[in-house]
Amino acid sequence: MPYTPSPMIKPRVDKLLDHSDSHYAAVVVAAKRARQINSYFHNLGEGGFGEYPPPMVETNAEGNYLTMSLEELAEGKLKYEYRS
Repeated sequence: MPYTPSPMIKPRVDKLLDHSDSHYAAVVVAAKRARQINSYFHNLGEGGFGEYPPPMVETNAEGNYLTMSLEELAEGKLKYEYRS
């Protein structure tokens, strides 16, 4: 069976690291934002937006909230800080 490479990960990891301190920070920030986007769309059907902002990027990743959050991070739209 011939080797079939997996599709390119988008956005690229180097773009994510331009806007985060480390791989770990990028993963944690994107995961938390993906949960917020999920909550936004869930609350949208119930008639309220709640405390969650809508996605900040136009994307082709319909229903893939993690991809949406990674695209937001790659474009520099997510800011975070460490708690002390």
